[in-house]
Amino acid sequence: MNVTTLPASRQRRAQQGAPRSGGRTTGRAAEEIQQQRRDYPIDGATALQPEHETTEPDVVPQRHAPETKQTPPRLRVAPPAPVSAPRAPFVALVLVLVLAGVVGILVLNTRIAENAFKLAALKDTQQNLDRDEERLRSDLANKESPVTLASRAKQLGLVPSRTPTFLVLPDGTRLEMPGPSK
Repeated sequence: MNVTTLPASRQRRAQQGAPRSGGRTTGRAAEEIQQQRRDYPIDGATALQPEHETTEPDVVPQRHAPETKQTPPRLRVAPPAPVSAPRAPFVALVLVLVLAGVVGILVLNTRIAENAFKLAALKDTQQNLDRDEERLRSDLANKESPVTLASRAKQLGLVPSRTPTFLVLPDGTRLEMPGPSK
């Protein structure tokens, strides 16, 4: 399909004489279109208010002029006026939202980093405490061993008991007590 486009000025000239409906044109129809264009000026996509001639009260119309029936101008639908919302508040709102988001992300990242340092310090402290607990448990187990207890008792001047002594309680219970050493 071969499509030929005309320059904008030639397209306008070609469209001025042709009706939009695609019907046939006569000389009278073209004159009516030209008359309408003079009566209802258009500037771009907006219709302009027709200019009315004003008559002054001093001027008396001539009586010999043929009277023509004056028809009121036809009303046409004009495109709505362009609505432009104020841009400054919108731009300010967007900037505030973006800055709040950036500041929020920075604060969040800072808090995460602080918490990471605190967590690392707490883990180090926990490891040190675990090592201290293990060392203390080992020392306690070492001091509770029979060999250590015996050597410590000898250092204090105690001797091992050879024969145990039994103590009978009034209810019939017997308790074993170490006897004096010899």
